[in-house]
Amino acid sequence: MDHSGVPVACNFDCGGGCSLLAYTSNGKITKLIDNPEAGKYHRACVRGLQQARVQGARDRLTSPLIRTGPRGSGEFREASWDEALDMVADRLKAIKEEHGMESVIYLGGSGGPRGSLHNPKRLTMRFLGMYGGFVERMNSYSTAASSFATPFVLGSNQVGFDAGSLEDSELIILWGANIVDNRFGSELESRIREARTRGVRVVVIEPRKTRTVKTLGTDWLPVYPGTDSALMLAVLHVLTTEELVDREYIEKYCYGFDELERHVLGLDDGFPKTPEWAEGVCGTPRDRIIWLARLYGKTHPTTMIPGLSIQRTMGGEEAYRLSITLQATTGNIGVPGGSSGGYMAVTLPGPRVGSIGIPDNPVDIKIPVYTWPDMVLGGKAGGYQSDIKAIINVGGNYLIQGSDIHKNIRAFQKAEFTLGIDRFLTDTARHCDVVLPSTTFLERNDIVAGGGNYVLYSNKVQAKPEGTRHDYDIFCDLAERLGFGERYSEGKSEEHWLREFIEGSDVPDFEEFTRKGIHWGAEQKRVAFSDFIKDPEVYPLNTPSGKIQISSEAYAVTGGKAIPTSKPFETNEMYPLRLITPKSRYHIHSQNYNIKWFNDRERDGLWINPGDASKRGIEDGDGIKVFTPQGTMVTESYVTEDIIEGVVCLYEGAWLDLKGSIDHGGSVNILTSTEPTLPSRGSRTHTVLVQVEKA
Repeated sequence: MDHSGVPVACNFDCGGGCSLLAYTSNGKITKLIDNPEAGKYHRACVRGLQQARVQGARDRLTSPLIRTGPRGSGEFREASWDEALDMVADRLKAIKEEHGMESVIYLGGSGGPRGSLHNPKRLTMRFLGMYGGFVERMNSYSTAASSFATPFVLGSNQVGFDAGSLEDSELIILWGANIVDNRFGSELESRIREARTRGVRVVVIEPRKTRTVKTLGTDWLPVYPGTDSALMLAVLHVLTTEELVDREYIEKYCYGFDELERHVLGLDDGFPKTPEWAEGVCGTPRDRIIWLARLYGKTHPTTMIPGLSIQRTMGGEEAYRLSITLQATTGNIGVPGGSSGGYMAVTLPGPRVGSIGIPDNPVDIKIPVYTWPDMVLGGKAGGYQSDIKAIINVGGNYLIQGSDIHKNIRAFQKAEFTLGIDRFLTDTARHCDVVLPSTTFLERNDIVAGGGNYVLYSNKVQAKPEGTRHDYDIFCDLAERLGFGERYSEGKSEEHWLREFIEGSDVPDFEEFTRKGIHWGAEQKRVAFSDFIKDPEVYPLNTPSGKIQISSEAYAVTGGKAIPTSKPFETNEMYPLRLITPKSRYHIHSQNYNIKWFNDRERDGLWINPGDASKRGIEDGDGIKVFTPQGTMVTESYVTEDIIEGVVCLYEGAWLDLKGSIDHGGSVNILTSTEPTLPSRGSRTHTVLVQVEKA
């Protein structure tokens, strides 16, 4: 049956949650467009609008696979579902009996993380939790440092704002936030563009001229990656010495500013954090630092939007503590048109709606996700000596998305059993013993969390390919084989679950919800901590002081310092260039990388400044070798003035093309390390020192 204008919801892991309309013919999608019910500001990205290209990709998996050759060889045979599921169940039984479920680690979950039902993370944790438990990952690759540090300052990670509140902003600072390419919700870019049109300055602080700099920004300040905290301290130095901080606000709402002020002025260590000092650390000219500080201090309210890039560095925790501190000392937290300075995407609660439950995990072992391969290879976590025997990977491509690919390969080789559930034979799936083919969000019904104060209904608009199954059905079948099928499914179909999630929720009518595809929360201009600012005695923060904790003794106990400071990461003679590894506009991490249409729209190769290229005799398009202590790749040079000297850039997400130990596919994590930033033990993939040579 053909449909016209059926609402669907993009379920990529990009902070979006975009509402689309699908037009179909003969049971196949003909076009995806923005859903008019979402309003004029909500716009889907190119990845969601082109999802139909993924549906019919020639290399889509449509049959279970069982490995026949060495792991990573890509040698598999097709199997029936019964044979494959029986094998998985038998292997899990044996591992549980011989080693216990503390020998099973779960990876993945980013392939469709916003669904209430078809959510690979929740479904896998439900399955493994009911079967006896699993080794659990802490934090995430995306937000480990910010989510660790923010509660010490603000008492919570619900620190965002609704994009509609930008109507009240007089200045917008995008600090390492490439809004146009990376998406922080489907509304934010449109709102910033509108603000710029009405005369609001949009300052972008980045090491390169991104699309955001070129299309949204009015001003660009270059900065070396990993030195944002030094730049922030210098801005604070100007604000304090020129009396541009809001002393009354600080006295009423903040704790510990006096201690930080002493540090900024150099009264504790003899080194004032002046713009001249910062210029030598972060490369930003001193006069531009002074200009930014004066503009910032004299313009109110200001929305500060820090990107996740500034906390995926060594010392990334400090960058977020300081971005919050800057907003606090200028009186911009909790006011219309302001922001907390913390991570804004999907961090205020949306409309209340149900989701499939996760039982308590009987295995009380949690490891930092950034160092998972170290744990598989025999590392320790919290006094626990790991002995991982099985890797369960659902909806993720950890082998190349995790740092240090060579180490990740060794981890997969060490495991006794590896299971992958995916739509394509990714690099991770190639290292699995059994691969089970799953479906996309266009092939199932679900409720999807949005990127703001709304919730989406995603209708099935295309039949799933014969031979594929939904993750939910896969786990129901496995649970049945392992003796807890009824407990896992509760006897409910997809529709039963979705109707149950709506019952008692904030969504009043299920049928209308499925027809429109979107339900709005009552307010669309919320700013975190507005109640606290209104009355800090009645609505104190969940911090020891009840205030914004600029100085935190509790944070110091974790191994950091009580006050936020700078932890610059310097280059050396052997590895003189700083590598950044941002997302591409056309991929969600490694998703879609196997589909030619998406790859043809982004220039491949290593971005390098003409000055750095000239020193090495490199011209645009040359073959080059990039290397670190972790690994080596051969790729192509992209010589451009759009990146500052001393910094190079390679998009993350490329699939692996190993020839011996050298990658020729541009898979950037061949170069990165699993040494984390501390104390969060999070990702530091924008703190990578490399050398580049002509190949």
